[in-house]
Amino acid sequence: MIDLKFTLNNRPQKLTVPDNMRLLDILRDVLHLTGTKEGCSVGECGACTVLMNKKAVCSCLMLACQIQDADIETIEYSSEDKILQTLQESFLKTGAVQCGFCTPGMIMSSKALLLQTPLPSEDQIKTALEGNLCRCTGYVQIIEAVLLAAKTLSKIK
Repeated sequence: MIDLKFTLNNRPQKLTVPDNMRLLDILRDVLHLTGTKEGCSVGECGACTVLMNKKAVCSCLMLACQIQDADIETIEYSSEDKILQTLQESFLKTGAVQCGFCTPGMIMSSKALLLQTPLPSEDQIKTALEGNLCRCTGYVQIIEAVLLAAKTLSKIK
């Protein structure tokens, strides 16, 4: 067992969990935050992407001991976060949401990109999202959504 202290969606957390528990399981099974999806369980699909210290990570690959003192953000933080809100609106406007299973991971990877590169090129978006798979083949609309979000956010600042 491990005693964890970390920040989740801007709120301090203290938990005791098995030390081999994955971040994905902590989010879904312990904290009941089900926006983060489990797809492949081996870090290949990106459905479980969250931000850890402002960087996109596959939560299925992160063990409890790795999140000690970390700052974790999930898709549930979107109600309080302007970048996530803008990305969600852009995904809807461009038709980038099809079945929706990949969408939380896509949005979190997109936020990580926009934090590093506020006005990314199409190639930078493709690179940032290459670890996220969409089985509905919505990639064109997803890229358009990220471009639209970046443009919208640049006008706000």
